[in-house]
This record gives sequence, C-alpha cells and structure tokens, in this order.
Amino acid sequence: MAQLERMTGPRIPAQGVDSVIARMRALATHLPPGDGIAVFNRVYLSVTEAVDLAIDQGARGGFPDRGAAVALDVRFAERYLTAVDAAACGVRPPACWRPLVQFRRHPGVRPLQFALAGINAHIGHDLALAVVDTCRTLGCEPEALEDEFDRVGDLLVSLEEHIREELMPGPDLLQVADPLTHLLGSWSLDRARDGAWAAARALWALRELPSLTAEFAQRLDTSAGLVGRMLLTPLPEFTRLTDLAGLTD
Repeated sequence: MAQLERMTGPRIPAQGVDSVIARMRALATHLPPGDGIAVFNRVYLSVTEAVDLAIDQGARGGFPDRGAAVALDVRFAERYLTAVDAAACGVRPPACWRPLVQFRRHPGVRPLQFALAGINAHIGHDLALAVVDTCRTLGCEPEALEDEFDRVGDLLVSLEEHIREELMPGPDLLQVADPLTHLLGSWSLDRARDGAWAAARALWALRELPSLTAEFAQRLDTSAGLVGRMLLTPLPEFTRLTDLAGLTD
C-alpha cells in the first residue's frame, strides 16, 4: 500500500473530481516527462481539469446534473489510476493498459502514440465500465447519464485535435512522419466513444447474467488492448532519421 501511495497518492474518499486531480498531479511528480504513462497522464489531467471546470459551471458548462457528472468522472478516472497502481506494484493491469505499460520507455514510440494509446484504453474499455459503475451507485439507467456521457466525450474530442497539434512532428518532418500519420489515422475517438456507449448499454442489459457480463467485459478489455498495441507500433526508421537530422526531443 505504501508503494501505491507514493505513485498516485493516498486513496482518499472520492468526494469530488478534486480527489482524482490530486492523485494525477502526485503521479506526475514521480515520472520522467518522456515516460509513456507520464505523457498520457499530462493529457488526461488537462481533460479532467476541463471537466471539473465545466461541472462547476453547471448547466452553463453542459452538466445540468452536477452529482451525476461528478460520479461518472470520478469512477472513470479511478479505473485509470487503479491500473497505474497495479503496474507500480508489479500486478498485471487490465489488458487495455498493458501495451502502454510495456512500451512506456520504448525509443521508437512517439509521444503522440503514447497519448492516443492511453485515450484508447480509457475510452475503449474504462468508460463503458465507469458508466455501469455510476448507474449502480446512483440507481439509474444508462440513459439517465447520456447527457453527462456526451459532454465528457465532447471535451475529449475537442482536446484530441489539440493533442495531435502539440505532439505531432512539424511540417518539415511530414514526409518522414508518413508512417506515423497513417498509423494514427486508423483510429477515431468519435468511433471509440460511440462504441463505449453501446458497450455500456450492453453491459447494463446483461447485469443479471454475471458470466455473460464478465465475458463481455473481458473481450472489451482484450479488444482495446489489441488496438493499443497497434497504436504503439515502434517506428525505428522515423527515430533514426530524426536523430540524424538533430530533430529529436
């Protein structure tokens, strides 16, 4: 438990989004900037801070039900933080997070790949389960959380373009970066978000059938892990050429 607290901070009661923001900030102090988890953590921290601000604005921020929004966001973030804690303790994290953990220091993987692989794991697996967790906590159907789900998704989509602009190599590397452009162009946050909503509704419908629920969740986890592994395909030629040009970070 001490090691877990050194990584993401103590597991204080999740009374608000501030609690998970504090844990993400604690994690950031323990990881070198180029670490793949650190790259995703910076991205996710900015997303969570934006969600927290929008929740504070209430209906003006797109969250008319503040309690539901807080519950969903906290349970969503907890799944990522639990995976990080597991990896820190030498415990295998969910399959969706394993590629990022395994390749987090690979020299042939670019920061943009780390960021999108983390988003894929979190949207492709964690979000659906977080919706179900929240429904159980609040005693509601997934449809009651649809507005909150859509608003969180809108914030993620708006930040995805910023992430790509910030972490994508500049135009002088366009020809060299063609493999990276092609690789990342095969994944869509919009499609991943749609899939997460469909998966959440399916999991909720199966909740009275534990064996089917577990199998569905496992396959969701495995599928997200497979996509993450493809997103983290090392690009050694890209790394070598940029090294020669003196253009590496």
